[in-house]
Amino acid sequence: MADSVIIHDAPATSLNPAASDRVPAGEEGIRNGAEPQLKKRGRDRLLRGLQRMSSSPSLARAGRSRSASSPYSLSGSLSCVSLASSSSPFGQPSNGSYFSQPSVAASSSAQTSIPTSPIAESPAQEALGSILAARPVDYATLGQPTISLPAKIKKKALTFNLWADLPRELKVHVLSFLGPKELVRISRVCREFHQMCFDGQLWKSFDASEFYREIPAESLANIIVSAGPFVKDLNLRGCIQVEHYQRAEVMVKACRNLINATLEGCRNFRRSTLHTLLKTNAKLAHLNLTGLPAVNNATCKIVANSCPQLETFNVSWCKHMDARGIKFVVESCPKLRDIRAGEIKGFHNTDVAEAIFHTNNLERLVLAGCDDLTDTALQIMMHGVDPEIDYLTGRPMVPPRRLRHLDLTRCLRLTDAGVKALGHAVPNLEGLQLSGVTSLTDAALEPILASTPRLTHLELEDIAELTNSLLSQHLAKSPCTARLEHLSVSYCENLSDVGMLPVMRVCTHLRSVFMDNTRVSDLVLAEAAAMVRSRCSRPADRGTLPVVSLSLVVYDCPNITWTGVREILSRNTEAPRPPAVTARNDARGNKGEEVILTTTTTVASARHADADAALDPGSDGHPGPVVLTAVPEQDRSPPLLPAEVIALKCFHGWQMTVDEHTKRVLRGDGPAARRLERKWADFMQANEEAGAGGAGGWRRRRRAREAQIAHDEEGEDGGGDAAGGADGAAGGGGRRRRRARTTGCAVM
Repeated sequence: MADSVIIHDAPATSLNPAASDRVPAGEEGIRNGAEPQLKKRGRDRLLRGLQRMSSSPSLARAGRSRSASSPYSLSGSLSCVSLASSSSPFGQPSNGSYFSQPSVAASSSAQTSIPTSPIAESPAQEALGSILAARPVDYATLGQPTISLPAKIKKKALTFNLWADLPRELKVHVLSFLGPKELVRISRVCREFHQMCFDGQLWKSFDASEFYREIPAESLANIIVSAGPFVKDLNLRGCIQVEHYQRAEVMVKACRNLINATLEGCRNFRRSTLHTLLKTNAKLAHLNLTGLPAVNNATCKIVANSCPQLETFNVSWCKHMDARGIKFVVESCPKLRDIRAGEIKGFHNTDVAEAIFHTNNLERLVLAGCDDLTDTALQIMMHGVDPEIDYLTGRPMVPPRRLRHLDLTRCLRLTDAGVKALGHAVPNLEGLQLSGVTSLTDAALEPILASTPRLTHLELEDIAELTNSLLSQHLAKSPCTARLEHLSVSYCENLSDVGMLPVMRVCTHLRSVFMDNTRVSDLVLAEAAAMVRSRCSRPADRGTLPVVSLSLVVYDCPNITWTGVREILSRNTEAPRPPAVTARNDARGNKGEEVILTTTTTVASARHADADAALDPGSDGHPGPVVLTAVPEQDRSPPLLPAEVIALKCFHGWQMTVDEHTKRVLRGDGPAARRLERKWADFMQANEEAGAGGAGGWRRRRRAREAQIAHDEEGEDGGGDAAGGADGAAGGGGRRRRRARTTGCAVM
């Protein structure tokens, strides 16, 4: 090999100075031998430099330490490098022999190769292997490795701040559980909280109805401006502080994605500001403009052109518009379901009524206080113009209306002719309000009650022409008796027990009944108590309190007395009794006598008593068998309160006592409520007895006679002679007759 150089036992550079001093014995003789080492030049110097680079500490730390058992780590191994090849600058052969390497750079970085690989290593790897083989290895340390955290990580773990390390999205999600008032309060904590509390994601629904008196105008404007694009539900009811024109304009321009908007009571809203709000929110579905002076017919036209998704439209008490604005909205908004136009003028217009008829999508129509609504307009709303009449029934052949709630309160121009049009035209009607329509009679309501099986709320207040036959013959027999929950017949002075008693018996789902200023008496209150008792036959559960299930209003009723009020109070503290435990002794004549066994009585003793009594059948007049049953311990507990109670509004002189009694029942204090009822009954009895005439005077005379008799008996007991005794006996006979005469009739 002319072009090759064989290097025997090339000294390796150690990784550290301590390791370089430990030289094997075989190498020491060679290093100290007589033959001097030749100075390396050319390629040998280059290879020596590469060997030092591979043995440097920085490269050694980057790779994996070689195993001490590697066969290539012997100190006497040889490293052969071919110098004949010209294809590689490092003298590697170009023919790709079995022991060749791709490059020296690859060999210097290939410290992770498998130790048992048959591939020969480069000189740098050979030298590194010899050094690692000579270094002692602590096997105990290799068996149990330990890793310690850096000092920076330890310090960071000790000073970990949960809120500071949270992402902003999670912080905003945490703050979303707070209400509007809390968000405004904590916004003053720091600058970070101020920025996050006014983040638009927290104000998708802004309802200021709970704190509109407390929030300042600046905070209100900042919230709406910062969260404007996110706000979908905006409720500014009563926020009169939004009064500055420029401030309101900025707020309105910020809100462009509103779905529900309530501006009721914002009297300072200008017309141009309101129109800007309506034009920039095409997704509006529920709009409440109640009482705004800025609303006119032009506003309604803008709503019709800009809000095609509108479903609810409330313009009640808007004095600067009329029914023609309602017509624009009805014709342009096909999804409109709810119109509330209380005290709006112009509903006598037949064009408006015809537009309402052609939609047939309305489920709620509130026309309370519309004085100019006529019978003709109401008939057109229900039947249209010139409908086809069915000759068999005499009814117009039109599709039924979808109305579920109709409010015609105080429409004074309506009569029976117009209200009759509702009969058989609104089968889905659930709420009907006709209070204040004073010209109505029974004839107008009879077809309505017969054709509305879903009716739950009926208000007939202040209709003086109604009679008892409407209630007893029509309402009590109508298909809505199983659903009726609210009934108001206040100020119907012709109604009495004849009409109300059948309603109380049949309508078992009533929740509120207003009967003030009528002729009903205590019988109606007793029937109401019996109705509640029948529909709620269970006591309140352990740990639960009673609830009010029926509200009765009977003040200013001259036939209602304190005995009827006491019937309601007694019902509120009366719970269903446990199964009766009775003992019957037919031979003694005590039929139906109840015997409650005490805690000392056992079931065994009761059985013995039953067996002893069975020996004497009672045929000769002796006592017959007695059946005794021991009462369980839970049945001997104090009686519970009913699960449902009645709330009563009665004469103002008794109302404080009734309210206190109801309060005690609702908080579960049954004994205190019964004690109050008993004391109030005693007071009312004594108050009646103190009257100047009638029963009060008769009771005073009876008590005076009883006091005189007691005085005479004390005088007769003092005499000791025989004559006095005889006279006393004679007098006693007279007294016995007087006692029989005065005490034989029991009062109360």
